[in-house]
Amino acid sequence: MNAIFDKAIAAITKLPDAEQEAIAREMLDRLEADAKWDKVLTDPRSKTSLARLAAEARADIARGEANCRLG
Repeated sequence: MNAIFDKAIAAITKLPDAEQEAIAREMLDRLEADAKWDKVLTDPRSKTSLARLAAEARADIARGEANCRLG
């Protein structure tokens, strides 16, 4: 473990059990969600879908239908 993680775990262990469990559940939920996104984004079928969505977004921006700043 790195130092910041060690520090966080040390702080968490000082909390009541219910708070420790809530934090642990949040961490596990985050890890599970990240794993799902990794799976989706590495699926070759995603490349086509993401390219289509990016093209649609660019077209919306070009038409002035999207309000965003890049960079």
